[in-house]
Amino acid sequence: MGYCWDIKADIVKKKDNLREILPIGNKTKIDNFGFTNYVFSKQMFNNPHYVKPTDEFELFRKFISGGSRSYPSDGGVPNDLVSREARIILKEIRRISKTPESIYHEDAIDVLKNGIFSLVRGTIKLYLGKYTTRDWRRKRFTDDIDFWVFKINLLEHALKKNGWIKNKVTREWEKTVFWHNPMTDKREEHIIISSNDINQILDFGGGSYLDGSDLKSILKKKLMRGHDVDLSDILNVAMVLNKAEGFSIKEWRDSWCAFEESINTRSTRTLSNVISLIRLSYGIADYLEKVGQALVKYNNQIFDEILFPESEIIKITRLSVHWQKYLKRHGADKTRELIHNYIMTQGHFKKYYSKNLRIFGAKVLQLLNDKSKLLKMTFDIES
Repeated sequence: MGYCWDIKADIVKKKDNLREILPIGNKTKIDNFGFTNYVFSKQMFNNPHYVKPTDEFELFRKFISGGSRSYPSDGGVPNDLVSREARIILKEIRRISKTPESIYHEDAIDVLKNGIFSLVRGTIKLYLGKYTTRDWRRKRFTDDIDFWVFKINLLEHALKKNGWIKNKVTREWEKTVFWHNPMTDKREEHIIISSNDINQILDFGGGSYLDGSDLKSILKKKLMRGHDVDLSDILNVAMVLNKAEGFSIKEWRDSWCAFEESINTRSTRTLSNVISLIRLSYGIADYLEKVGQALVKYNNQIFDEILFPESEIIKITRLSVHWQKYLKRHGADKTRELIHNYIMTQGHFKKYYSKNLRIFGAKVLQLLNDKSKLLKMTFDIES
């Protein structure tokens, strides 16, 4: 049977075709008006290192041990660390804008006219702009910073001054960073890369070139490429900004065009990615709701010294440098209270994000169905 979307799509890299996008065969129906209704199952990202527990208490334990959900990533360095390096460059450009004697003074003033965060794109823009959950910002990993700076010499000056070295072969700017991995208690070393998307003519698929550093442009690029890491990033923005109460910030409302324009391209790959985004929205929303319920139900168990002896509390604090410092200053009992408050807060947040994400999935599904009427098709997600 032929479909108007790609039944295979990329998960990690171009042309890996590891994602399958097929409706539930026995639920595909043609109605009396000749419309074909395709029903899809809900979906979660495949994580070979994490098996979703069916038991509520195990779900609770997984969460407080840091393993309830990891995010698809495209690198090996924590976002916290890479974003810190990006901030150094942005602060350098801002400093130059306030230094009239610098030869790059006018350039710095010019590039900052739309705000300092307009100079970055991609993952780091989502991090610095706080468009996503704190959980995502803590668990997402990357290897690169995507700048969007029209004054190329200014950016390269700032990079060179702050320890970046240009690779003569790849012509990319590189910097070696070191970080302490609290989970392994080891010092790790990685090379991160800085690129200026202005200085590259890159086609990310479907004939669409990068057209800006605003949220809409980032979401559109991610939706058109559609790797797991891209769809995950979109969903983590949606669960924060697509508020169930009905109101949202202007930037999110303006960004909705990214979904409309992507569907309007009639690209079979983009349509495939949109279907996957909807399936993941519903699947992850269900999962977040279950995690939230487990956290609210079992939060007091953190005070049980048989289930969670002091040695276990020490392990849990590895998830946060703040918790580790707090433990040293105040001891295990006070730290239990700190973790308890965190669990309670996260329980309510998970349930709230679940609601936001489910509404987002329904909105994109409705948009897809509105755009598919001329093709006499409708789409639905299995209950």
